[in-house]
Amino acid sequence: MRVALICTDKPGALQTRLDNRAAHLAHIEASGVVEMAGPFLDAQGQMSGSLVVLTVETLAEAEAWAAADPYAQAGLFDSVTITEWKKVIG
Repeated sequence: MRVALICTDKPGALQTRLDNRAAHLAHIEASGVVEMAGPFLDAQGQMSGSLVVLTVETLAEAEAWAAADPYAQAGLFDSVTITEWKKVIG
């Protein structure tokens, strides 16, 4: 199943994102379940959230992946939505 993680950063948390970016990218690479990922950008072009699409067996596996993400562990996110997603185009 595919699962989308839609994450919104806390206001003013860009430095937290930058400080933890290398660890976040390492987590993505090591896990082997990320199909696509990238940051949301605010009106000034600064990173302000994340969209991550995982290919996993269960929703619980996606939740565990999200909890282990260095961004989440650093307290970067104001909100995280985890939902099953169906790829139709692309």
